Amino acid sequence: ILVGILLGDGHLETQNQGKTYRLKVEHSTGQREYVEWLHEQFKDFVHRKPYTRSRQLGDKKFTSCGFVTYSLGLFRFYAHQFYEGQKKVVPKLIRKLLDPLALAVWFMDDGSYKSAKHNTYIIHALGYEKKDLELVKVVFQEKFDIDVRVHRQYDKWRLYVVSSSAKRFRELIEPYVIPSLKYKLGNKMPKE
Repeated sequence: ILVGILLGDGHLETQNQGKTYRLKVEHSTGQREYVEWLHEQFKDFVHRKPYTRSRQLGDKKFTSCGFVTYSLGLFRFYAHQFYEGQKKVVPKLIRKLLDPLALAVWFMDDGSYKSAKHNTYIIHALGYEKKDLELVKVVFQEKFDIDVRVHRQYDKWRLYVVSSSAKRFRELIEPYVIPSLKYKLGNKMPKE
């Protein structure tokens, strides 16, 4: 679960030059059920219920919910894998770290159903460089037999599941996708 969170929108932060790290998770209030599910998974590492906060950016108000774990040394290994300085990267050990549950969590964070016309899925991994996603592409193929392409979206990159692999991708992650996020899988099973 932690691997999926870190591939997605979650991040680790340190307050003592890398001795310990804490996990921070935050999403829009529309994904409150997902935040609460993640909070339950990390209940042994948190001391409060998920928070809600509002921010004003110009004339728009944004409301989010999230949680922060305790600062712990056990997160240090993951911080060293997922960060080069302040920049988030795909770990060189991604082949060992990525499993169906981690993939499902990443999809719940950053994934979407492309459309009925395209009948496939996208992971909006917009914060990563192309070389990072090329590494993930190889892991998808070799470990899961899922064919993905690295697509440019404006000046960022994302993973596009090739239509012929959409059914396999869905079958792999669907058991882990929580009910409130099933809509991201689309209304019908992708055809082979």
